[in-house]
Amino acid sequence: MKRLALVGVMMMSLFGCGKSFNDSHIAALQKVADGAMLIDVRSEAEYREGHLEGSTRITHSNILEGVKALGIPKDTPMVLYCRSGNRSGQATATLQNAGYTAVTNGGAFESLLAASK
Repeated sequence: MKRLALVGVMMMSLFGCGKSFNDSHIAALQKVADGAMLIDVRSEAEYREGHLEGSTRITHSNILEGVKALGIPKDTPMVLYCRSGNRSGQATATLQNAGYTAVTNGGAFESLLAASK
């Protein structure tokens, strides 16, 4: 019986009681709390369905042009997110390759939303 209870506790720890976030999501949100710019790289339709408060939307395929258009300095802390973390990962790499030094892939919108509660 003790073993079954221990397995249950381990499973809840691993899966966050139904919430799919981890330490990297919490760290990304801490960066935002510390002043990092929050950028949603999803489509306009996805953004309208829901987004993190205070985020700016710049489509991942237009990330470099969008950041430049806003005049964001290359050392500005930024946290990018999307639906799954894939597009935000691509956008993060694009910015880093262009010399932006403080860009973080925040990962999935739903995970960041769960971690923020």
